[in-house]
Amino acid sequence: MGVSATAWQFRARDFRGFAEELQNDDVALTWSELALAADYYQLLGVSRSASAEEIKRAYRRQARELHPDTNADAGAEDRFKELGVAYETLSDPQRRQRYDTYGPEGARGAAAGGNPFGGGIGDIFDAFFGGGAGPFGAQSRTSGGPPRGADMEIALELTFEEAVFGATKQASLRLPVTCATCTGSGARPGTAPVTCTECGGAGQVRRVRQSILGQMVTAGPCPRCGGVGLTVTDPCPDCRGEGRRTESRTHEVVVPAGVDHGVTLRLGGKGAAGVHGGVDGDLYVHLRVRPHERFERDGADLVDELHLPVTQAALGARLSFETLDGAEDLEIPAGTQTGQMFRLRGRGVPHLEGRGRGDLLVRVAVDTPTDLTPEEDELLRRLAEGRGHQVAPPENGLLSRIRSAFK
Repeated sequence: MGVSATAWQFRARDFRGFAEELQNDDVALTWSELALAADYYQLLGVSRSASAEEIKRAYRRQARELHPDTNADAGAEDRFKELGVAYETLSDPQRRQRYDTYGPEGARGAAAGGNPFGGGIGDIFDAFFGGGAGPFGAQSRTSGGPPRGADMEIALELTFEEAVFGATKQASLRLPVTCATCTGSGARPGTAPVTCTECGGAGQVRRVRQSILGQMVTAGPCPRCGGVGLTVTDPCPDCRGEGRRTESRTHEVVVPAGVDHGVTLRLGGKGAAGVHGGVDGDLYVHLRVRPHERFERDGADLVDELHLPVTQAALGARLSFETLDGAEDLEIPAGTQTGQMFRLRGRGVPHLEGRGRGDLLVRVAVDTPTDLTPEEDELLRRLAEGRGHQVAPPENGLLSRIRSAFK
């Protein structure tokens, strides 16, 4: 009888409680080992119908709280890593569809180019009931080896023009990098790490116990080597056996045209170096765009306000209008009103995921003159009289003459 993958998507809180119960019985079972069966939507705190933007906001909010640099609570780092796995899966439309169909292993296995089940369901059977092969014929496997380096984050400020047209920027930060002296091995030059005597190089240790469910086999990182499978007997003097050192690094960040404030770029492998030669983490670059003194952004369109005197609005004009691409001729027809919009096509923001650009929208504001000379006042009154408009009487007397004298 077939077993559906979704049947093994237990709720995260159920597994936390189960893990605590097992740990009370001296069983080495951690949250990270059970997260395979967790619900990624529940990890992020969103519904299964959440939009991509809702998923992104939920991830950023929790990532800030759980990041190892700001949260020293036990288990925060494990939860941070699992949160990253959940976000990487649900933020990719194809992987999200596979996850919704096959569960966590479906998304992970298919992303690696293999069977959607990837042997993961067999791993669950092996972890809980023992034995070499699961119901899908997948052999149990070990996930030992040097731990992956932590992901890093940095904020990068852009001008409005750099966000619109794209740019190449430099991002500098301090982070753990591979030790040049030992090339990441952690051992003194001329020596090498040796196989861990406790786990035999597997990086994991397994414990077997009898429970009401039958024989239960649990696996966890080797406490002696930390899951690496090797131990250093003669540490490197520069990194003290860790295989990495904290140094300053500058990375080139290629900012694509059309990005907006709040967009995050991922630089694969540019994060912290893994311990003892583990895979490097990723660098997440959060973009901050400075506002422009004139233009406002509305998606891929730009919006600007053009102030016109009454004469140009009434009689029309041909103006030179400055865009981000340079000066453009703008035709103002006679009788233009406040609020009227002119569109300069293709002078907006490039589409980030497509061809072409948005438009530049020019909104008109007609300015009423306030500093009329006596001659201008007379001309307007004659215009009002000819059009039958009722206006206020002219100012006569000493105050009016004093005002006219200072004009």
